[in-house]
Amino acid sequence: MTLSSEQKQFFDINGYLVLENILDETQIINPVKTEYETLLDGLVAGWVADGLMPTLPEGADFFDQLQACYIAGCDWFQSLDISLPGDKVRADTPMHFGPAVFDMITDRRLLDVVSSILGDELSSTPIQHVRLKPPARKLDEDEIRAHVGHTDWHQDRGVAHQEADNTDMLTVWIAITDATEENGCLQVIPKQPDAGLVPHCAKSQTAIADGFIDYTKARPLPVGSGGIVLFHPLTPHSSLVNHSDRFRWSFDIRFHKTGQPSGRSHFPEFVARSRQHPSTELRDWRQWKQMWEDARKRLAPEPHIPIHRWDSTAPFCA
Repeated sequence: MTLSSEQKQFFDINGYLVLENILDETQIINPVKTEYETLLDGLVAGWVADGLMPTLPEGADFFDQLQACYIAGCDWFQSLDISLPGDKVRADTPMHFGPAVFDMITDRRLLDVVSSILGDELSSTPIQHVRLKPPARKLDEDEIRAHVGHTDWHQDRGVAHQEADNTDMLTVWIAITDATEENGCLQVIPKQPDAGLVPHCAKSQTAIADGFIDYTKARPLPVGSGGIVLFHPLTPHSSLVNHSDRFRWSFDIRFHKTGQPSGRSHFPEFVARSRQHPSTELRDWRQWKQMWEDARKRLAPEPHIPIHRWDSTAPFCA
């Protein structure tokens, strides 16, 4: 699917675009769900065997298992994430890179949408995560992780290294379950014509410094399963709180023009589409997985590399 001239104009003016029914439920969404169910089954079996959590009731589904693990203090997030963490990388740091997720990231319809904005020389940016959001009332009081709880206001350029400040980049937020205002869909403040990168601060999360955006202009962005939300890297956005009784599941991934800095160069990128040099496209998920395993091996003995540029000494953060 390529974007219409009206859709591209809306994105250019506002810095975001909601598109329904981009990823096929049968071919893409359901295999991702199955892949994650199998992965979580293995994690739960190990934790139960080690006595870290009780045996689950018969018929407990994927989200029931996630909640039981969270209550027991068995942290599933990093094992299910499609990235190495922002803190210290260990030789045994868990992560997930599987065929269904790879097929999602390299889906032709998805890449057609991205190509409509960035062109046909696309790399998959290593700034990417799974987001499994429990109901807010079931979160620990000290839960601050953006990938698990509420995500604070930020610009995606603000959570990348300075090397990528001029990179042509696009964020693609993928709904695996329906995202509604009740269960914590995204919200956005349309990008202003003169928008630039505003200061961010190391709060409980890396977030826009106080006083730089007008929260009254926020718009919720509900989208159904298989739909996507596109963001310009300077568009401020956050998530609403999940007030429902169920998890909200999404992925956020990014693409940038091949040859430009990714903003997280210590993590691996790959060519997802190239009309000029199609032989450079990565087509085997096993190679993708190996790239991340090689990065983990390389980074584990090295000093920690922060994934964000901001700290408490940054301007406007005192």
